[in-house]
Amino acid sequence: MKEQNYKNHKRYLIGYHGITFTLLFILLVVSVHNLYVSLKNHYDVRTGIMFFIISVSMLLIFFYSRTFALKAQDRAIRAEENLRYFIISGKPMDIKITMSQLLALRFADDDELVELSEKAVEEGLSSD
Repeated sequence: MKEQNYKNHKRYLIGYHGITFTLLFILLVVSVHNLYVSLKNHYDVRTGIMFFIISVSMLLIFFYSRTFALKAQDRAIRAEENLRYFIISGKPMDIKITMSQLLALRFADDDELVELSEKAVEEGLSSD
């Protein structure tokens, strides 16, 4: 596994972010069209409703599964960085620090962590 740094810590996966989302979006569009045609032509709407519910459910699962995993990861990173800051400085990290600032501070050296974190809070520095 490659060493993680600030430039490569974000990942965009074509299979997940590109293809899966596109297919789910197409499924939603087709299911809405199917439901519309069923209602307009007085067909049995149960199939159209079923496909619509399935497509909306799959889109929600797509978004929430990623969100839940990222929130858990953010909590772990916050705990790790709070511990690291406490070991270095002997005091807890300022609670005003944002998650994006904290993610950027993960890649700071120990000798510059305290100064950078205080500067990030005081000046509202971005993660870049």
